Amino acid sequence: MKITWLGHSAFRVEIGESIILLDPFLTGNPKFSAHFRASTRNTTHILLTHGHDDHIGDTLRIAQETGAEIVANFELCTWLEAQGAQKINPGNTGGKIPCGNFSVSLTDARHSASTLVDGAPVYLGPANGLVVESSDAPTLYHMGDTGIFGDMALIAELYRPKIGLVRSAAASPWTARRRAGGQTLLRLRHGSPCHYGTFDVLAPDASQF
Repeated sequence: MKITWLGHSAFRVEIGESIILLDPFLTGNPKFSAHFRASTRNTTHILLTHGHDDHIGDTLRIAQETGAEIVANFELCTWLEAQGAQKINPGNTGGKIPCGNFSVSLTDARHSASTLVDGAPVYLGPANGLVVESSDAPTLYHMGDTGIFGDMALIAELYRPKIGLVRSAAASPWTARRRAGGQTLLRLRHGSPCHYGTFDVLAPDASQF
């Protein structure tokens, strides 16, 4: 498994022949400094935690250019299909979605999830975390945009993730304590910070991680 952070909550994950993009917000992302084509080349799957624009990002463009399959909750997948997506693989919270040499389970996350159309919010299903499991790699958990909640311990028990992609969240004196609590509940071997420094409301860096 090879994991590359692309800024904000976006990651490129390589597992065997599968090239996976998570929450590919690249265009307009000040933390993305790599080359767009190089970062998205040969993408086979796009996994989305929820329907906010800073997580959907370049999903449609990448899917159209690469033929990648989009994996997300039912409402988000069908909305993207209505926008022109050709290959979707929808699921729902608690379900496991087969994706060739890996699977994706959608977990709970405590956050909102919508986009704006003509100034009005459009609901795009629940916010989720993503558990990526493969016989060829350690289990990976992208927490999505979530606060800490007790059932993180249940996620640890059910899926036993080894690597966590952990939201650094807002610039708050309580943030580091919440993060530490979440990692304790999850019993992660390795946690990698994300979702910082992109907007003024977020933590400016990962120094408190």
